[in-house]
Amino acid sequence: MVEAVNHLKVRSCLIDGEVVCCDDNGVAAFQLLRHRRNEPKAFLYAFDLLEPNGTDLRREPIEVRKATLASTLRNSRSGLRLSEHMEHAEGPTVFQHACKMGLEGIVSKRLGSRYRSGRSPDWLKFKNPEAPAVKREAEEDWGR
Repeated sequence: MVEAVNHLKVRSCLIDGEVVCCDDNGVAAFQLLRHRRNEPKAFLYAFDLLEPNGTDLRREPIEVRKATLASTLRNSRSGLRLSEHMEHAEGPTVFQHACKMGLEGIVSKRLGSRYRSGRSPDWLKFKNPEAPAVKREAEEDWGR
């Protein structure tokens, strides 16, 4: 991943994303990442671009940040993947399919929203209660 980021056509950047390792079905599997260091199948799913070349984009709407991120990642090396924006998709339908695929869930971001760290009413996370990561998280919370 570091090598892929180093080959981007920017002097510097701050990307919001998550390191993921997928199983043979292409589904993110936390245990693969957790138990294997330097996993060659690991990559960064890039969600947002906060700062390219020293320019602060956090006040820009999500549409501008995602378009700039897509442009920045265009022709990037393996190790980086763009988390696609599904602007015209129906949230409940996308969530239903994500659950059927065994994914952890989805994040919905309000069009026009600015970037804010932490929780926000403009960014909603819907978790699949049957996903292994969500079950593990619930068990950890129960044990506290």
